[in-house]
Amino acid sequence: MTTETAQIGWTRDQMARRLALDIPNGSYVNLGIGIPELVARFVPEGRTLIYHTENGLLGMGPSPAPGAGDPELINAGKRQVTAIPGAAYFHHADSFAMIRGGHIDLCVLGAMQVACNGDLANWSTGEPGAIPAVGGAMDLVAGVKSVFVITQHCTKEGEPKLVERCTYPLTGRAVINRVYTELAVIDITPRGFELVELSPGVSFEYVSERTGAPLLRL
Repeated sequence: MTTETAQIGWTRDQMARRLALDIPNGSYVNLGIGIPELVARFVPEGRTLIYHTENGLLGMGPSPAPGAGDPELINAGKRQVTAIPGAAYFHHADSFAMIRGGHIDLCVLGAMQVACNGDLANWSTGEPGAIPAVGGAMDLVAGVKSVFVITQHCTKEGEPKLVERCTYPLTGRAVINRVYTELAVIDITPRGFELVELSPGVSFEYVSERTGAPLLRL
């Protein structure tokens, strides 16, 4: 006999759609690898959002249907993507000049841990054999004007990803503005984690119990 676990909170697509609603019109937005890639599917009606990938594309669209993509048109995670009309291609170094020069308005990253002061750990657990390099994440959190995280609220083992203090190697200190999970939207404030919105059907107490630091109400 198999046991099915009911979905609690938003699906990953719903998380991505919810995040897209908070991106200001006209923004240039870098999308990281993993769940952040899903945000490229969503541009709220009436807005123009230009999605960027650091390997050299401004005007990135969503992933193509299976078998319909161009194997040479990929994002930084080597996943096939599409390009919107007017998209621009450029050298990897030029892409990082955009990032380091403060020309990207927002980036969306995944996370292993986010601390209540906005510290981010998203590249390594520090264990032997873990990922050996941070990639572009350190440049992004240092050079982009605002940083959103989109991630599952807990690990597969049920451990909180939103914590009092990161125990994994840091990507950046006090760099995160807002976190989106399947359970809630949470701001990083001088007082710590502050609830912005609950996923439908999810209680404040449920989220608070699964958060590794105090969660404040607005």
